[in-house]
Amino acid sequence: MAALDKELLLQTLAKVQEPDLGQDLVSLGMVDGIEVDDSGAVQVRLNLIAPADPAADEIVAATVDALDAIDGVTEVSVTHGFEVKPSALPNAERLANVANVIGVGAGKGGVGKTTVAVNLAVALAKAGARVGLLDADVYGPSVPIMLGATDAAALVDSNQKILPIEAHGIRFMSMGLLVKKDDAVVWRGPMIGRAVSQFIDDVAWGELDYLIVDLPPGTGDVVLSLSQTIPMSGSLVVATPQDVAFADVTRAIRMFRMLKVDVLGLVENMAYFLCPDNGKRYAIFGESRTARHCAQHDVKLLSSLPLDMAVSPNADRGQPVATAEDAAEQAALYAEMAGRVAKAQAVLNHRRTHTADKHKDFFSAIPAH
Repeated sequence: MAALDKELLLQTLAKVQEPDLGQDLVSLGMVDGIEVDDSGAVQVRLNLIAPADPAADEIVAATVDALDAIDGVTEVSVTHGFEVKPSALPNAERLANVANVIGVGAGKGGVGKTTVAVNLAVALAKAGARVGLLDADVYGPSVPIMLGATDAAALVDSNQKILPIEAHGIRFMSMGLLVKKDDAVVWRGPMIGRAVSQFIDDVAWGELDYLIVDLPPGTGDVVLSLSQTIPMSGSLVVATPQDVAFADVTRAIRMFRMLKVDVLGLVENMAYFLCPDNGKRYAIFGESRTARHCAQHDVKLLSSLPLDMAVSPNADRGQPVATAEDAAEQAALYAEMAGRVAKAQAVLNHRRTHTADKHKDFFSAIPAH
């Protein structure tokens, strides 16, 4: 039996589309390798554009179907990893080794923003990404508690850089590591701005695929300082289902857009209560109209997370629910959410790069005078 031509296999894969980008796998550079043995068995290695990519099964199935239709192919197996591309934003030198900076914000407090930020970071790390978490909620730094690192002390390396603490597969830094447990941070805006700059410039973050930034609630100084200090690749807004809460969400969305920070989407937290006794769902805040609100404001609804009795006890003992053995369903929801956030950022990065290339081609085509 004649060996299959790899060029024919590549030509076939050039007809398989990445569903969210609308381009083929070959032109996107997603085909990492092809092996063919004498029996006609084909092994393909793909690099998806995001960890925990929601389209992974669809892409694998389309790849198998396409190759299976070639004469001489007896078997197709597909494995996949991922490659996180940087955001390609200008003026990103201050965090040159960080591919993407994603801010997690909320229009008001009490919506579970920090819980979402912590579990998003941990879920991305579980999916294989290199992740950092910056607790920029200077006045209420609760990340060390949620990660079980309240007694950790920040150290300094030989370059006088602060070393982030490692916990649950991520690196993190928080004001909670730099002040005494019961001390209040009573600072005005300029001091907050300097602290935020130090978290960016004086912390040895290393190489990261994602730096998740837990922003303070509202539209105050920290968000402004961060947006002026580093280009945020994208932002995530956390909300609860009530109509009255969405007024605050609208302000947060407008703030990010005024600061030219793209909103990746919205996470609806405490969307419903799933009763452990009877398995029924209860809309304790009333029936959600978040999807309709999101459509009106041109924002994607990335996830609806339940009010779960396991979240708070796990957070109190420093065990993020995304890794908790006693909360498998909640962990799975955070894994799905993390994949959708990562995919939204990857699609946005691709569009930015594609637009920049088109502009570059346009200007390069103008004759010099």
